[in-house]
Amino acid sequence: MSFIHTVLLAAAVCTKAGKAIVSRQFVEMTRTRIEGLLAAFPKLMNTGKQHTFVETDSVRYVYQPLEKLYMVLITTKNSNILEDLETLRLFSRVIPEYCRVLEESEISEHCFDLIFAFDEIVALGYRENVNLAQIRTFTEMDSHEEKVFRAVRETQEREAKAEMRRKAKELQQARRDAERSGKKGPAFGGFGSGGMTGISSGSIITESIVEPEKPKITPAPVRPSGPSKALKLGAKGKEVDNFVDKLKSEGETIMSSSGKRGSDVSKVLPPPVNVESVHLRVEEKILLTCGRDGGLQNMEVLGMVTLRVTDEKNGRIRLVLINNDNKGLQLQTHPNVDKKMFTLDSVIGLKNPEKSFPLSSDVGVLKWRLQTTDESLIPLTINCWPSESGNGCDVNIEYELQEDSLELNDVVITIPVPSGVGAPVIGDLDGEYKHDGRRNVLEWCLPVIDANNKTGSLEFSISGQPNDFFPVNVSFVSKRNYCDIQVSKVTHVDGDTSVRFSSETSFVVDKYEIL
Repeated sequence: MSFIHTVLLAAAVCTKAGKAIVSRQFVEMTRTRIEGLLAAFPKLMNTGKQHTFVETDSVRYVYQPLEKLYMVLITTKNSNILEDLETLRLFSRVIPEYCRVLEESEISEHCFDLIFAFDEIVALGYRENVNLAQIRTFTEMDSHEEKVFRAVRETQEREAKAEMRRKAKELQQARRDAERSGKKGPAFGGFGSGGMTGISSGSIITESIVEPEKPKITPAPVRPSGPSKALKLGAKGKEVDNFVDKLKSEGETIMSSSGKRGSDVSKVLPPPVNVESVHLRVEEKILLTCGRDGGLQNMEVLGMVTLRVTDEKNGRIRLVLINNDNKGLQLQTHPNVDKKMFTLDSVIGLKNPEKSFPLSSDVGVLKWRLQTTDESLIPLTINCWPSESGNGCDVNIEYELQEDSLELNDVVITIPVPSGVGAPVIGDLDGEYKHDGRRNVLEWCLPVIDANNKTGSLEFSISGQPNDFFPVNVSFVSKRNYCDIQVSKVTHVDGDTSVRFSSETSFVVDKYEIL
C-alpha cells in the first residue's frame, strides 16, 4: 500500500486580485512563475462554486479567505487534499500571531516573521510535525547570531571604556610623579614654552584616550630625562582631570581595583574564517529562573544543528554524531531524516539516500530540548546575600561554575541598586565592575569563567533594603555547548569517504535570572 505525501510548491498571502504580498516557495521557482500562478488564482474562482480549492492542469490551489486577503497554498495535483487543508489551517493560525490586523500593510511589515514561521511548517516541500506553540519557540530561537553579535559589540564597548579609564589613571599618576620630580628641578617648569606645551599635550591626549586600541604612549612613573618630557607630563593634569570628571558625571565609576583584564575578550565567538562547502552550526540557548533563597524554578535548554551545503557534489552526505549527553535530552530529527539510522548509529542522513540536501540554504537537521528543575544541572550558580547594616545594606554575591566542561566568556552579572543614593562602595572584588547611574545597576564583569576560575565573589555596601537587589540577571556567551552533542565526521553516501567540513558552536543566554 502506498501513501501520497503532500508536496507543497508555495505558500502565499495575496489580495483578492491575486497580487502577492508575501510568498514563500519551497521548490525551485522563478518570481515570474509564482506571480503568474497567483495572478491566475482569482480568475479560477469566478465559477460561482463554493470550494476551498481550485485546480488547473498542473497545480492545485488550496485557499482560505482572510477578510480582504487570501491565504493560498499551491500544491501538486496528486497531493492529499485532507493533509493540505490541515496544513492550510495551521498557516492561517500563524498569521494572527504576528499581525494585529489582517491588512496588506500589516502583512508587509511582518513579512520576514511570517516567512520564518512558514519555514518551520514546511521544509523541502513536506509538512513538519509541529504545532503553533512549537513554531513560536523555534522562530524565537533563530535570533542566536544577533544576540551573539550584540554581546560581542557590547563587550568591545565596555573594553574601550575600561581602556580609557586605565589610560586616565596612568596619566594622572605620571603627572603626580612628574610634579614631585619637578620640585627638585624647577627650571623645567618655565622659559615661556607653555603655549607649545599646550598644543603638544592636547594631541597626545587625543591619541591616548580617544583611540585606546592604538596606545602610542605608556607613561611610566620615573624621573623624566629631558625638559620636553617633563613639560608634556606636567601640562596634562587639568585636561585629564576634566576627562575623569566627565566620565563620573555620566555615571561611570573609575575602578580602583587592579583586577586582571582578559586581552582576548573582544575575540569571543568570532565568525569562522574558513567556511567549507559543508558548514555546520551547533546552537544552544538557555532560559533559567532561580529563587533567591535557592531552588530552581525552571531551566530549559534548546539546541539545533543546522546544515548548509554550497557544493552540489557534497549534497548526498551523512553526518556522524557523538552524543555524550547524560542529562535526559529530548531529540527530534527532521521529518526527511532516517530516524532508524539516527537511533541505531547516531548518523543523520536522508530517508531517500538518492536525494541531496538543498543547496545554499540553512536546514535544521536535529533539534533537542532539555527541561528540568534539577539544581545540579545549573551551569552557573549565583548566590546574592544582602544584609542590613546601620548605614544601609552590605551585599555579598558569589558565583560557582558547576559544569566544568564549559568556558563562559563575557560574563556580566547585573545587580539592581537603589537610585539617588550615590555609587556603591566596593569591597572585595574578582574581575571588574561598572556602576551605571542612569540604569541604576551594578554590572560585575568577568571576561572568562572556566574550570580554572570556577568561583568568585563581589562585596559592596550601599543604602537600601534587601529587596532592592533583585532580580539578578546573568548574560554570557560560550563556544562550547551545554549538551555534549557534536558532529565528528561527514561522509559521502556512496563509498563512505570523508568530506571536509567546518563548524561553529554557540551557547548563549535568552533569560537567566535570580528572582
